[in-house]
Amino acid sequence: MPRFSIIVPSHGVAGRLGRALDSVLAQSFGDFELIPVCEAPGSLAADVAARYAARDSRVAPVHAPPSAGLAGARNAGTRAATGTYLLFLDGDDVLVPGALAALHARLAETGPVDVLHCAHERAPWWGGEPAHPAAPLLAKAPDGVFSPDRAPHLTGVNLPAWSAVWRRAFVAERNLAFPAGHFTDVGWGGPAVLDAERVAVLRTVVVRHLVRRQGSRLNLPGEHHAELLDQVELVLERAAERGLSAGRSAPLFEQLFGAVLKTAAHPRRLPSGHRAFFRRASALYLRHRPAGYRPPRGSLGVQHRLLASGSYGAFAALRGARRAVARATAAVPRPRGLRTRLLYRIHLRRPLDPHLAVYCAYWGRGYTCNPAAIHAKARELAPHIRSVFLVEAERAHTVPDGVEYAVIGSRRAWEVLARATYLVNNANFAEGVVKRPGSVHLQTQHGTPLKTMGVDQSTYPVVAAATGSFTRLLGRVDRWDYNLSSNPHSTRVWERAFPGSYEHLEYGYPRNDAYLTATADDVARIRAELGVPEGARAVLYAPTHRDHRTGFEPGLDLEAFCAAAGEDVVVLLRAHYFYDRGGRGGGGRVLDVTAHPSAEEVCLAADALVTDYSSIMFDYANLDRPIVVYADDWDVYREVRGVCFDLMDGPPGPVVRTPDELARVFCDGSYADAGSAALRARFRERFCAFDDGRAAERVVRRVLLGEPPEALPPVIPLAERVPAPAATPVRS
Repeated sequence: MPRFSIIVPSHGVAGRLGRALDSVLAQSFGDFELIPVCEAPGSLAADVAARYAARDSRVAPVHAPPSAGLAGARNAGTRAATGTYLLFLDGDDVLVPGALAALHARLAETGPVDVLHCAHERAPWWGGEPAHPAAPLLAKAPDGVFSPDRAPHLTGVNLPAWSAVWRRAFVAERNLAFPAGHFTDVGWGGPAVLDAERVAVLRTVVVRHLVRRQGSRLNLPGEHHAELLDQVELVLERAAERGLSAGRSAPLFEQLFGAVLKTAAHPRRLPSGHRAFFRRASALYLRHRPAGYRPPRGSLGVQHRLLASGSYGAFAALRGARRAVARATAAVPRPRGLRTRLLYRIHLRRPLDPHLAVYCAYWGRGYTCNPAAIHAKARELAPHIRSVFLVEAERAHTVPDGVEYAVIGSRRAWEVLARATYLVNNANFAEGVVKRPGSVHLQTQHGTPLKTMGVDQSTYPVVAAATGSFTRLLGRVDRWDYNLSSNPHSTRVWERAFPGSYEHLEYGYPRNDAYLTATADDVARIRAELGVPEGARAVLYAPTHRDHRTGFEPGLDLEAFCAAAGEDVVVLLRAHYFYDRGGRGGGGRVLDVTAHPSAEEVCLAADALVTDYSSIMFDYANLDRPIVVYADDWDVYREVRGVCFDLMDGPPGPVVRTPDELARVFCDGSYADAGSAALRARFRERFCAFDDGRAAERVVRRVLLGEPPEALPPVIPLAERVPAPAATPVRS
C-alpha cells in the first residue's frame, strides 16, 4: 500500500497536466501512486497520462466524463486509490519540491490523523510575489495532534481540498464524497472536518496554486453561484445532525455566510436571480443561526443583520452605496476619419452576419500563414460563409484571384469587422475592433515559441519597451474565443504568456498541412519558380529578428559559405518578415526569397535548413529534413530576448557556432548523418505532435461549422505520416 494516492483531475487543463505530473514524479519521496483523471481514451489529457504511465509504473490513469465535473473526477480517483492518504492536486497546480517528504515526516511525528491541513501558496499569473493565505489559519492551530474542538476556526470550508491530506480509511468509513456542482470543496471539507477526530497541521508549503489572470472560475459571472447555497445547506444540515457545540458552530456559520454575503454583494456574479438568492440565503441564515450568535462588527455586521431580516431592498441600497459601480465602457472605436468612425458605430448596431468571416495575417501583410490556409479550406468545406481578407493597400495586388479582400482602414474594412461573426487572425486586430456578443474570434498564432512572448516579455527591458502596453495586449487577448496550438509545449506557453478565458484548439497549424499534402511535382515546380538549379542542394538560411539590432544583418557571408560547403550548394535567404520590404541584393549562389509570399513553399523547395532561433525550425521539422542550428550569439539572445526552453539541450540537429563549423558539417555530411536524424526525431516528437496535414479541416469543422470535438478527424500518429519528398537526396 503506497503512502500517498495523489489524484489529479485534468479536464480543461490538459496543456498544463504534464507540468503537474512532473512535479509529483520529481519528488524525493517516492512511495506514492499518481492517479491522473482524464476524459475518455484518445483525448489529449488521456494521451499525456498514458505516456507517463508507460514510463513510470506509479502512474495509474482513470477516466471520468467531463459532465461529471471536478467532483466526479475526484471521486473517480478516490475510488481507484489504494494509498494510506489522499492528496488532491488540480491539474494546473504543482507540488513544490520536497512536499511529499515533508508530509511523510510530519505524519511520522503525529501518527495516524484523519486530516492533515498544510500550507499552500497562490502564485500570481504574472510571476509576482506569491501569497500564503493558509498561513494565518495554521499559525493559530495547536502544534501537535488535536481534536477539531481545539481549533474551531479550521472548519474545512475556508481552505481548498488540495490544502490537506486525508486518511483514506477515514474517508471510506464516513462515506465522504465530493458533492456534485460548483463550490464542491465547501461540501467536502465541511463534512470531513465535522467527522474528524484527530487533526494536525503542517505549516510548510506543499502546493503551489496558479492564480489565473481571469481569476477563479467560481468567481466568474454565471448561474452556478446559486449552487453555493446548496453546499452551504449541506454543511449546515450535517452540523445540525452532529449537535455541534456553540464554540464550533459559530465560526462555521460565520465562514459559510461570509462566502454567501460576498456573492450577494457582487451583483455581476449572478446575471439574474439576485433577490431569490438573497431570500434563500436569509431563510438558511434564520434556520441555522446558532443560539446566542453575535454578528461581526462594522459593515459586515450590517449585512448580517439585513440578511437576517430579509431586507433585500436595504441590502441592495447598501451595496450600491458601498460600491462605486464603475461602468467600464469599451473604448470608443477609433478608425481614422469622423465619417468612418460614425459609420462603424452604425454598423455595430446592425445584427451580426452569421455567414461572414474576416481574416487577417501579420497586420495585413497579405494572403498568408494560418489564416490563408483556413480561408482556403473554408471555401471548400463551408462555401456558404463569405470570407473577406484584410490587407494593407500596398499588398492588395498580391491577393490571389478569386479571394475577396478589403484594405485595412477603409470604410469597407470597418464595415465587415463590425458585422462579421467569425474573425480570424495570426496576430491581433486593431485596438478599436469591438468584440461583439455572439462573434467568434480565433487567434491562430504564427509559430511555436522559443523566445518569450506576451506578458513573459515584461522582465526583458529591450523587448518590453518595444512591446508597448501590456494592459492593451491583455485587452486584445480578452477578445479571443479560441487559440490555436500545434503542440503541447505551445499550449503551456500560450496559457502563461497570454492569460485569458479562451479555449485551446490543439489541432496543429493549418499552414503546415502543405508539408504533408505536397507532392514531388509540387516541390519541383516551386524550385523552378524560385530559380533553384536542377540537382543543386538548396539550403534555406532563415535567421530570426534580433531585438537589440535596428536592421537586418545576415550574420553569415553566404557566398563564402556556398564556396566552402560544396559546389552544388545554393542558399535560399529568407529574412524575418520584419525586413521584407526591401531586397538584399542576392546574386550568384544566394537567392533572396524573403519577399516570396509563402514560407511553406520556400521550405518545400529546401533540402536542408540553417537557422538560429527562428520558429521556422519547428515548421520545417514536419518535413523530416536536415536542420542545423547556427548559434553564434545564443547567450546574448537568451539574455536580451528571453527564451522559454533551452534549445541547446534539445536541438533539431547539429549546433554550430562559427562559419567554419557550419561549412564543415555540410562538407563532411554530418548535417544529415544518423546523429542528426536522432536529434531531429526527438525534436519532432516534442514539437510536431498535431501537424498531420488535416489541421485546417479540424479548425473549419469546429469553429465555422460548429461540429463537436469528437466528430473531428483524429490526429494521425507521427510514425504514419509521409512528408513531401525532398528534391535532392541527402548526402552523408
